[in-house]
Amino acid sequence: MTLAEHLAAQRSAVPEYADGAAAIIQAIGWVARDIARALAYAAIRGDTGKAGLKNTTGDEQKPLDLWSHEVMAGALRGSHACAAYVSEEAAEPIEMMEGAGPHGLVVCCDPVDGSSNLDVGGAVGTIFSLRPGGRRAPAGPAALGPVGNQVGAGYVLYGPATVLVYSVGAGTHGFTLDREQGEFLLTHPDIHVPKKGKTYGINEGNIASWHPGQRAFVEHLRTPDKGTGRPYGLRYSGAMVADVHRTLLDGGIFMYPADMTDPARPKPKLRLLYEVAPMAFLAEQAGGRASTGTERVLDLSAKEYHQRAAILIGSAEDVALAESFYRK
Repeated sequence: MTLAEHLAAQRSAVPEYADGAAAIIQAIGWVARDIARALAYAAIRGDTGKAGLKNTTGDEQKPLDLWSHEVMAGALRGSHACAAYVSEEAAEPIEMMEGAGPHGLVVCCDPVDGSSNLDVGGAVGTIFSLRPGGRRAPAGPAALGPVGNQVGAGYVLYGPATVLVYSVGAGTHGFTLDREQGEFLLTHPDIHVPKKGKTYGINEGNIASWHPGQRAFVEHLRTPDKGTGRPYGLRYSGAMVADVHRTLLDGGIFMYPADMTDPARPKPKLRLLYEVAPMAFLAEQAGGRASTGTERVLDLSAKEYHQRAAILIGSAEDVALAESFYRK
């Protein structure tokens, strides 16, 4: 089954936004093909290294960050379903009158997540969320508010294969790009996250800044105990898409906790609207769980376009156990 055929079969999940959601996800699929080709030739064409600029959240931008942002904007505009585009690479939403109207959608997107991996040939991805665009222009502000209010979400993983995973509220489904046909074909129907896993992913270089509960939980995972399947193996790639994809398929837990150096002012890193919230939506649709350590991610509310949040995501039992360590 192709991506287009699958989207057509999912229409009943979001009847009010079915046409728009399908058009946008198809457009992102087309962009993903272009990004996959660009990544394959990045070193040859001199598109690695830094662009000499920083985005609005202070991250160093790569040439492919800037290019993919523009390509994504063009594709979303051409879908005639996107009323506004909230991108990691733009300070404010980009309004698109072509998609304005009662069924318009706001797309929150990180076009190239994990771009620090580009120079070493590591995995990177694209993350996106579809939110109701409201009935008035400008549509961008409709991205703010409760983050559980998503029509759909997804990501693309660029690695040995190019994989697109999406949900419109009727399960989470994965497609692999057939490079000869140029089509995304269904390869992972109705993904279910195992209730408990055997691996964890986290940047242990930040251990000194973790919440005490976070440190205790990781120490628990590292402590041998055959009865509970410990120790867990450590798996961490430096690209959220790659780490979450592995976790959704194999179980376990991926964590990016806040910096608690100053407990009165926690400093999370990942962006809520276009990294944390869409991944939480996908995980829950696959039977998993996503938390900040102290509350459900999809119960959060976005007050800023580039707001940051912590995330612990993966197998329901593993995330629940992590939360118990935070409470202690």
